[in-house]
Amino acid sequence: MSNYRLAASAEMIYLDSPFKERVEKIHARGFEVEIWNWANKDLPALAATGAKFNSMTGYLEGDLLEDDGIAKLLETAKQSIEASRVINCPNLNLHGTGLDENGQAIRKRLVVSGSEWLKARDTLARIAELGAKHNKIFILENLNLVVDHPGTPFGLAADVIALIESVDNPHLRMNLDLYHAQIGEGNLVELVRRAFPIIGEIQVADVPGRCEPGTGEINFARIAQELKALSYEGVVGLEGWAASDSDLALDRFAAAFA
Repeated sequence: MSNYRLAASAEMIYLDSPFKERVEKIHARGFEVEIWNWANKDLPALAATGAKFNSMTGYLEGDLLEDDGIAKLLETAKQSIEASRVINCPNLNLHGTGLDENGQAIRKRLVVSGSEWLKARDTLARIAELGAKHNKIFILENLNLVVDHPGTPFGLAADVIALIESVDNPHLRMNLDLYHAQIGEGNLVELVRRAFPIIGEIQVADVPGRCEPGTGEINFARIAQELKALSYEGVVGLEGWAASDSDLALDRFAAAFA
């Protein structure tokens, strides 16, 4: 029997419906809801749906390394905290750098120096302190550098783990995205074990194609088995497209993690 909860991204399914209706449909199916950029959404209207929101993007711009980017990151993280209160969302998602509307790194880095690692760590420590002050959790997501997000600094799961463990604050946790990890690193069961103490959320989609479980190569039954063995009590979120029908995608997702 599982103790974890299931969520789905309203950004990637029911795409033929207005956004508020997507949230309502996910909620009606019994899943928690996840969103990306909150600034282009009617948050009071989303709150009125009665849906339970699990995560949203925790910044609007900025990065971990450049002075101007750090200032923007901290300022928009504060704005994101206020926005999260409207929909009662506990988790605020971060990336190694700001991403544009196509998911591409705005400031690409192929190599990160030792001093830049320390600067990123210090920036994240400030973010974690902000989370502690406002009773929110910031979650840092790993991204693949091969297919979707080339040049994104601190994208690998190993990088994210190193930064979070260095900060050592419960208000900074990992958003372990297994779709990205399969492309970038693989060895998913061992990765789940390694990251388990710092996981704030797990996101999934199959590879290739980034659709629901059962459409690609990942053995989600084995991952679900491991999560049950670890007594994982957090959220597993579907952040993937529907291969055909959105209701079928949610059925397959739920079955994979039953």
